[in-house]
Amino acid sequence: MELFKKRQITFVVLLTCVTALIFGLHSYLLHYLAKDVDFFFPVWHIYLFHFVVTLIFYTIINYLFSIGKKEIFNLFMVMTFVKMILAILFLLPLLLSEFEKKQPDVFNFFILYFLYLFIEVFAITRFLKKL
Repeated sequence: MELFKKRQITFVVLLTCVTALIFGLHSYLLHYLAKDVDFFFPVWHIYLFHFVVTLIFYTIINYLFSIGKKEIFNLFMVMTFVKMILAILFLLPLLLSEFEKKQPDVFNFFILYFLYLFIEVFAITRFLKKL
């Protein structure tokens, strides 16, 4: 369980730092380059969604790996599918709305979706390499 806590704390620090850095950069760019664009979702909603989902999924995989379950590839694939469903549910209000310009919101969401997926895969493969 000590290894679980160590990996978890390391991941939370990594995820928090990356989120703060990217959020700051993203907000800065939107402020100066997209002043006239109206967004359906505030940017912080998108970051919060990705942060929470990534943290929950990593925690589940880390815990199961720590208690001895070594076959977690299938679990990771199922959780990635669930993450896709959650992404669609998150975007559903936008997609069903009469909002004129949906493309900037969708780009904001999916660029971060793939970034957070990369972070999750990177962190999980890092501790799986030690098998």
